[in-house]
Amino acid sequence: MSFAVPDGVRPVRDAVYAFMTERVEPAEPVLHAGGPDAAAALDELRAEAKKEGLWALGHPRELGGGGLPFLDYVYVNEVQGRSEFGQLALGTFTLQDSLMLHEHASPEQRERYLEPLVRGDIWPSFAMTEPTISSSDPTQIKTAAVLDGDEWVINGHKWFTTGASRAAYTTVMCRTEQDASPHLAFSMILVPTDTPGYRIVRETPVLGLDGAHCEVRYEDVRVPAANLLGPRGHGFVIAQQRLGPGRIFHCMRWLGQAQRAFDLMCRRLQERTAFGEPLAKKQLMRQHVFDSYTEIQAARLLTLNAAEAVDAGKQARVEIGAIKVVGARMLHNVIDRAIQVYGAAGLTPDTPLDRMYRHARAGRIYDGPDEVHIDSVGRRVLGEYAAGGNWEFGLR
Repeated sequence: MSFAVPDGVRPVRDAVYAFMTERVEPAEPVLHAGGPDAAAALDELRAEAKKEGLWALGHPRELGGGGLPFLDYVYVNEVQGRSEFGQLALGTFTLQDSLMLHEHASPEQRERYLEPLVRGDIWPSFAMTEPTISSSDPTQIKTAAVLDGDEWVINGHKWFTTGASRAAYTTVMCRTEQDASPHLAFSMILVPTDTPGYRIVRETPVLGLDGAHCEVRYEDVRVPAANLLGPRGHGFVIAQQRLGPGRIFHCMRWLGQAQRAFDLMCRRLQERTAFGEPLAKKQLMRQHVFDSYTEIQAARLLTLNAAEAVDAGKQARVEIGAIKVVGARMLHNVIDRAIQVYGAAGLTPDTPLDRMYRHARAGRIYDGPDEVHIDSVGRRVLGEYAAGGNWEFGLR
C-alpha cells in the first residue's frame, strides 16, 4: 500500500483541494455566523460544486453521484475534511443515509427520500442515541413502535439526532418485537419531521458549538406501516451497515483537519520568533512536528487499510474499530500541539483551531466511544488465538 494519491484520483482531488482552500475556507466566517447570509453563501457553494462536477463524489453513479470507489474516496474526502462545511458544500453529508436507503428502501421510499437526498434537496437525520441509556449498549433502547392497523405508533425519547431541526425525515431505531432476541427486536422506521407528535425539545450545544444535535420526543407519532425500512426486526443489521463505513468517513475527514492544523503549526513555527530566533529553531517545537508527522502518517495508513478492506467486501470490524480510536486521538493531539505553538492566539477565533479542537474532542465519543472500540478490537484479535490461529499482520 502506498501513501501517495493514485494518478487516476489526482485530478479530482486537486479540484476538490482548490475548491476547499479557495472558496470554502474563505467563506467560513460567514458560514459560522449563521442566518440568511450563511444560507446564501452555502447555496452558492453548492451550486458551484454541481456546476464543476464535484457534487456527491462518493455516491454511486446510479444515484446521480460521482461513483468514486471507497478507497479512492479516502484521497478526496481527506481534502474535503479540511473544513466542517466541506461535506455540506460538496453534497456528501447525505452519503451514509443515501447508501442505507439504496440498500434497503422500497421503490416508494426511494422516490420520496433517496432521489431528493442525493440532489441535496432535503436533509436526513438518524435517531439511535437516547439520554436515559448507555449508547454503547443499544439493546437497551426504550423507544418503541407498535403496529396499529396499517400504522406504526411510536413513543420514545432520543437525542443527538443531528440535523433534525432542518431534516425532512428521521430514520428512527425503535423496538418493534417483544419476544425476539435483543439483536432481532429492533427496526428502522422513516418518520417525516412534520408528523404530529414529533417534537424537538432543543438543539443541544456540544462544547459550546451549535451543531443542530437535537433532542426529540416521540409522542404517539403515527406513520404508515410502509415506512418500515428493510425487514422488520433487522434494525441492528441496518445500523451496522450504516455506522461501519460512516466511521471511516469520519476518519477520512479527520485526516484533512489534521493536515490543516499541521500546516498552520509549521507555518507558525517559521514565522514566529522568540528570544531572537524563529520558533522552528527550538528543539521542543520540532518535537511537536515529529509527533504530529508520525501520528498523521500512521492514522492515514490505517484509514487506507480499512477502506481497502471495505472495498474488498470485508466487514473490517477490527480495521474500522482501530482507526476510529487512533484517528480521533491523532486529531486531538495534532490540533492540541498546533494550539500550543500559537500560544494565546490559538485559544481565540483568530484561527480555526479553537473550533477544530472542540470538534476533535467529540470524535472520541460519537459513533461509539473509544472504550467500546478498544474492547471490540481486543476481543476479536484474541478470539483468533483462542480458536487456535493467530493475527499475522503481514497476511491481513
